[in-house]
Amino acid sequence: MSARTPIIRTLGVAAAGALALGLTACSGGDDASGSSGGGDGELTTVGFVAVGPEGAWREANENNIQETFTKDAGYELKFAPAANLDQKSQIDNFTTFVDEGVDIILLSATEATGWEDSLEYAKEAEIPVVLLDRGIEPDNTDLYVTRIAPDNVAVSTSVAEWAVSEFPDGANYFTLEGPAGVSVVNERNEGFDAVIGEESSFDKIGAQTANWTTEEGRSVVETVLKSNNNDVQFIFAQNDEMGLGAAQAIEEAGLTPGEDVKIATIDGTRSGLEALAAGDLSFVAEYNPIFGEIALDVVEKALAGDDVEPSIVVDSATFDSPEAAETALPDRTF
Repeated sequence: MSARTPIIRTLGVAAAGALALGLTACSGGDDASGSSGGGDGELTTVGFVAVGPEGAWREANENNIQETFTKDAGYELKFAPAANLDQKSQIDNFTTFVDEGVDIILLSATEATGWEDSLEYAKEAEIPVVLLDRGIEPDNTDLYVTRIAPDNVAVSTSVAEWAVSEFPDGANYFTLEGPAGVSVVNERNEGFDAVIGEESSFDKIGAQTANWTTEEGRSVVETVLKSNNNDVQFIFAQNDEMGLGAAQAIEEAGLTPGEDVKIATIDGTRSGLEALAAGDLSFVAEYNPIFGEIALDVVEKALAGDDVEPSIVVDSATFDSPEAAETALPDRTF
């Protein structure tokens, strides 16, 4: 089976200690036995090894999964967010789900590496695993059913291609990255660097993690501007929140975000599109978090023993103008 081809739509001006939480059963009745099925009144149990609080994108994605796997749909979803983004707590949660004998596990990993033993344990127990959003390294597709996510390489490539067209004479730029060791960070660097690296007129001032947060994005860019005498034309922020922090730092430095320094971000949250509509951001590449229905279809197929593509790409869009953002905002649900 081959991975599906990523789809990126461009909308321009015209179109513009986690188990202590009780592995919360987000849906399910008192008579749920944890057995697969539904036709006889029993609920299919789904263990969701989640990331937990990490910004607007993560909240939208995890809420969407919880709203999809409901009792009415025939599922008992056991939601286990990480304790302070700690991988050990995720591994503990994963192990407990296997020991409990859930029917299937959904995994959004806080870190890419270190999952081989856990996935082998689930495989031995004949419990299928579906990756949501984040991949694993090494990427052994024998240990999981599929990965469901937008294509990070394609999304970040769209950012780089916009930058090349926006700065025909090149630019001094800085990258605000997510946490080290996360697969999506590596993939976003891969797509962006493959394009920008071919452009000798682009000068990379540096890159630093701002841990997906507005405050750290502001702090890092404040330092970058001071150390470079404000000679920065472009900021690539790997999520909206960090880009919003960059805009604050630019304004505090006496510059105008969107004019003196352009900012491109990834995610496409409401706050990101509002900032694009206001001119504070210059380009936003959506990383669509709403794929609960896709996950539901995959779970049903996996439990039925049907074939599933090893990679399922979630369709996402790009927004390259205030008008495009304004057109999208009324329907933005995250």
